[in-house]
Parts: sequence; structure tokens; C-alpha cells
Amino acid sequence: MMLKICVGDILTMKKEHPCGEKRWLVLRTGADLRLRCLGCGHEIMTARYKIEKNIRAVQPGEGPSM
Repeated sequence: MMLKICVGDILTMKKEHPCGEKRWLVLRTGADLRLRCLGCGHEIMTARYKIEKNIRAVQPGEGPSM
């Protein structure tokens, strides 16, 4: 089952990024997700299924904010 994830949402992950932040901003959706760390600004793009299993919470956003 796919989670409803939209551009601009903030994902809270189970594990933290090396910078200490657990929250990521969604920049792109589809089969892959592009995320930006809200702590250091690092961007990643990886398969949706790899990210979905590590999500703790989804905070809806107002839309794209780049």
C-alpha cells in the first residue's frame, strides 16, 4: 500500500540523518522521492518503497516551497 505523500509534505523518519535531524521536505514524488533534510539541506533521491518503510509520520504541507 502506498502512502499519500505530496510535494511540500514533511516526513518524520524513524532514524535520524547524521546531522541529527529526523524531518525531511518532499521535493518530488512518483516511483522515486526527492527529499531535502531540514537540518543541513542535503538532498537525496531514492525509491519510494525504501523510504516508506522508514516513515514515522507525514505532516501535510502547503505545497511546493523551494
